[in-house]
Amino acid sequence: MGLKNETRSSYSTKAFYEEYVTGMNSKQLGKEFQSDSERIKQLYHDALKEQNPGVPAERIPVVQKFLSLLSSLTKRLNPVRRLVFGISVVSFLAHYIFSLIGLSGFLIHPLFLPLSFTGILLILLIELLEKSDVQKELDFAREIQLSLLPPSNARINQLEAYSFAATAQEVGGDYIDIVESEKGTYIIIADVSGKGMSAALYMVRIQALVHLLIKKLEPNPKELFMELNNYVKSNKRDKTFVTACAAFFPHGEDHFLFSRAGHNIPIIYSKKHDATFRLDTDGFALGMTSTKALGKKLQEKKFLFEPGDSLLLYTDGLIEARNDKNEEYGEDRLDGILSIYGSLHAKTITQKIRSSIELFIGDEKPIDDITFTTIHKNEPPKELS
Repeated sequence: MGLKNETRSSYSTKAFYEEYVTGMNSKQLGKEFQSDSERIKQLYHDALKEQNPGVPAERIPVVQKFLSLLSSLTKRLNPVRRLVFGISVVSFLAHYIFSLIGLSGFLIHPLFLPLSFTGILLILLIELLEKSDVQKELDFAREIQLSLLPPSNARINQLEAYSFAATAQEVGGDYIDIVESEKGTYIIIADVSGKGMSAALYMVRIQALVHLLIKKLEPNPKELFMELNNYVKSNKRDKTFVTACAAFFPHGEDHFLFSRAGHNIPIIYSKKHDATFRLDTDGFALGMTSTKALGKKLQEKKFLFEPGDSLLLYTDGLIEARNDKNEEYGEDRLDGILSIYGSLHAKTITQKIRSSIELFIGDEKPIDDITFTTIHKNEPPKELS
């Protein structure tokens, strides 16, 4: 195995070349080219719909299609950059027009091509600088979001929880939390519809409200979701919805209360039966219906949770992760891992799942946030006589 020398005494042409071609292997180039092509296609179709509403694409003239795409692209530039871009395009066309009509000896003709190249290069450099600034802001937002998540390893009395979270973009809309109250411990997992910054901001608002409600009311899981639904539905224009699961573990009890609001069905391992079971309870996602309708549909059930038992909560990004053959990871693999390792500590189970998903997807990039947590109940401490 080759070791990379992280030290550098001088910056050479070779060093520049190595940095420039980093990541330019055939597989990576193929993926990036396909991704960029799909993005351009989407931009093209969106531009046609925006500039020619209600007109089928096949009936739009070629020139109009080109102008629609050009308009959609230039609208993303500010006025100064649009002006520079326009001058660059005109200069580029003027260079060849002057050549065709025999005015190549005209005094300003040699300046057209360098002017066009310089203008486009300046726009590119400024856009790259802005993208770099935005990336720094996103990295900062990511740090803030990660700081709001609970510690990956948490221990409360006999309970231990170990969590894993990986966002598909810089920030994500998955939410996981462990909140301790005087009566017991709440463990919540949720998935906000959408991705990126908007979903992340919504997730932060949901988290703040969850902590406030638990501190003020100490509600059971169903009551918590009813209050959250009032908040999500308070803005009629807001089409966001949230799927969630909430489990409440009372101190000193061998059971927990559980509700599921349209979320992925958790899996529980019973040491007594040496088997896994699915916590399939009814409930709509938050924000999809009125609080009154949600109250009629949403169930709250009590489940036994004895020493040696384990509970797995996860978001859809885990089971919907795909490999290079476009196969989904699926629930069966999760069930199999919990069947084998369910009696072990939460950290061990979580690490087994993480290793399994990483091995499954290989070099593929997740298309959605992957978040899950394992809760395990330890044996009570033995008293010395």
